Amino acid sequence: MKGTLSMRKITEILRLHTVGFGQRQIARSLNLSVGAVHKYLQLSKKANVTWPLPEDWDEKQLRRFLFKKTVSGVPDKYTVPDFEWIDQELKHKGVTLQLLHEEYKLQYPNAHYQYTQFCHIYRAWKKTKKLSMRQSHKFGEELFIDYAGTKVPIVDPKTGHVHHASIFVAVLGGSHYTFAEATWDQTLPHWIGSHVRAFCYFGGVPALLVPDNLKSGVHYACRYDPDINPSYADMIAYYNTAVMPARPYKPKDKPSVEGGVLLVQRWILARLRHHIFHSLEDLNHAISGLLTELNDKPFQKKEGSRYSQFKEFEQRTLKPLPGKAYTYGEFKRLRVGFDYHIEVEKHYYSVPHLYARQEVDVRISAHTIEVFAQGKRIASHERKQGPGTTTLTLHMLPSHRHHQEWTPESCLEWALEIGPYTHAFMASILKNKAHLRQAYRFFLGLLKLSRLFGSPRLEKACERALFYSVYSYKTLSNFLEKRLDQEPLARLQEEPIPLEHKNIRGSHYYQ
Repeated sequence: MKGTLSMRKITEILRLHTVGFGQRQIARSLNLSVGAVHKYLQLSKKANVTWPLPEDWDEKQLRRFLFKKTVSGVPDKYTVPDFEWIDQELKHKGVTLQLLHEEYKLQYPNAHYQYTQFCHIYRAWKKTKKLSMRQSHKFGEELFIDYAGTKVPIVDPKTGHVHHASIFVAVLGGSHYTFAEATWDQTLPHWIGSHVRAFCYFGGVPALLVPDNLKSGVHYACRYDPDINPSYADMIAYYNTAVMPARPYKPKDKPSVEGGVLLVQRWILARLRHHIFHSLEDLNHAISGLLTELNDKPFQKKEGSRYSQFKEFEQRTLKPLPGKAYTYGEFKRLRVGFDYHIEVEKHYYSVPHLYARQEVDVRISAHTIEVFAQGKRIASHERKQGPGTTTLTLHMLPSHRHHQEWTPESCLEWALEIGPYTHAFMASILKNKAHLRQAYRFFLGLLKLSRLFGSPRLEKACERALFYSVYSYKTLSNFLEKRLDQEPLARLQEEPIPLEHKNIRGSHYYQ
């Protein structure tokens, strides 16, 4: 449906609303308008759709429930409110936006904005005034995340090669309790891995993540609608939290982490500047000791330390960790082949045959391949290394399941029943095809030709193919269609055609 949100954003609206987020917080987290959030919450309420969704629901089912009743007749033109007058009136005691909207409706009964949009456009106008205020952060609410500008050299003791490690920094908004660690780089696997270790360090999960607009986590660093990386979004949903990337070039959005990064650079990295590290483990061990000192260091302008504030106030406000840590997975958009398989690193995995030739989302983790269509998981496989094929019988067409029982030996037995030339031809196919799957596909072609033209003619066609040393299905089919198999062979040599092939790959070769 044109103009509607993706299933991922709709389900995130429902999930965040269920865990207690207000509409404005959800809008900020997902970079949507408050009106859009309100719209989908109202649609879900009317349709009695709640989080979590039924496991067997896909995107079509969700939309069918949400949009079974549509509202039309919205006026095309609206009268823009007098924002200066609204701003002035709000200064009076007891005056609210709701009251001013009611007065606005009375003034423009046929062309007025609804309350949510009225508030939205007023606040958008208000932001143009470039007002700034000192931010205060509630305990357990926000975790600010960034990388330090300074990198630390690690020297390979064998080659002398120098690699500069990145320093990940995460700071809780309420207590300013800080986590820091070194990673080889800032790529997505290390970025997400650092998040997982930070949550473990804090012993819980905050309500909101505020990362800098790093390319690993944010595809498109737009101020109004940044696009979150699917793998990062998957991790966020796993820990039942939300994300609101800081606006580009707006350090006021993340003052805690800016100060935390500065402290890490001054308190930790500056002290390590004369040390020579030969491994990432050694560097992180040194950072860990100094990080403890930093968090225990007394505040200058108030009582306590980062650690004492964390233990006394913030730790209990964090959400509990799930039973096991998140496993990193990379998302790819792939098209299913006509044989209902997808390819991941030269290995083929089956999906239900109904999804042949369709595009699907594939989550690739260290041990699992998961396939999703319209937000619904349709297949899951153990990840295999190297070329090969993994096919589940339940994914196959009924007509294909019978052939699942074929083996190289049974193929040769069938060919020998047709004749010695067909047997020799099939043996050559089994010997020269790189994968057993390719040989079986060719074998299915021979079965088809035997049904169409009969076994005697197939035997003659295989004799001619062996004589000319051609092993193409198309050529074999042409022999039969043009009746060349019925013409005598003009033998140019008297050497017999080999009928036995001892060096044939058995089924064990393809395992």
